[in-house]
Amino acid sequence: MSISEKVHTPDTVEAQTTPTPQSGETVLHADQPQSSAEQAKVESWTPEGDSALQATQPAGAVDEDAVIAAIATVHDPEIPVNIYELGLIYAIELFDDGRVKVEMTLTAPNCPSAQELPLQVKEAVEKVPGVASASVDVVWDPPWDMSRMSDEARLALNMF
Repeated sequence: MSISEKVHTPDTVEAQTTPTPQSGETVLHADQPQSSAEQAKVESWTPEGDSALQATQPAGAVDEDAVIAAIATVHDPEIPVNIYELGLIYAIELFDDGRVKVEMTLTAPNCPSAQELPLQVKEAVEKVPGVASASVDVVWDPPWDMSRMSDEARLALNMF
C-alpha cells in the first residue's frame, strides 16, 4: 500500500488496528454516538517507563509523600505559595482500597477561591498512582491563622 493509499483510506487502516472488545465490553469511540443508558469501558494507557514504576507498588497502596507532592502543586491564585506550605491542609487519610480523604481549610470563609481550590486538590490527588478516588472536605475548625504556615511560606511572603 502506498503512502497516498494510507492517507486516503483511513477506514481500512483503522479497521486493522482497532482492538476488538471482549464479550460484554463496550468501547467508546469518538466518531460513534453512544446512548446514555449504555455502560462503556474506559481504556487507559501508560508509557512503558511508568508501568514499571506502578508495578512495584501494591494495588491500593498510596504513597503519602506523593499525595503531599500533588497537593503542593495547588496554589492559591492570590498568594504565591502552595496551599500545603500555607498550612491549609489539616489531615490526609489514606485507605487500603486506594481512597484518599483530605481535610482542608481556607484562609477566610469569604475566600474568592473557595469553590476552585478543593476541586483542584481533589483532581491533583486523583492523579497520584494508586489513588482510586479522593474526597476533599473543607473544615473551619480550627480556624486558619498565619502560625500554620511553614517557614518556607513565611520566607516567600516576607512574614518573619
